[in-house]
Amino acid sequence: MNKSDLIDSMSDISGLTKIDAAKALDAFIASVENTLKSGHDVRLVGFGIFTTSKRAATTAINPRTRQEIKVPARKVAKFKAGKTLQDIVNSKK
Repeated sequence: MNKSDLIDSMSDISGLTKIDAAKALDAFIASVENTLKSGHDVRLVGFGIFTTSKRAATTAINPRTRQEIKVPARKVAKFKAGKTLQDIVNSKK
C-alpha cells in the first residue's frame, strides 16, 4: 500500500473526502516528524511507539574502492508495534 492507497482507504473508512483524508494524513505525518525531531516519543496505545535512537559513529568500507569511510553518528527513527497491532497481524482470520 502506498500513500495514495492509504488515503483512499482512510476516505472509505472515515467517510471523509479524499482531500480531507490527505490533509489528515499529512498532518499526522508532520506531527510525528516534529515530535521526533524535538526528541520526544509518539505513543499510540495499542498501535505502537515512534521513537528515535542514537547510532554511534563507525567506519565502513566502500565496496567499489575498498577504502575506509567514516560514517558519522546520527539519530534514527524507529517504530515498535503495540500488542493490539501484533495480535491483529498474527490473527488467523
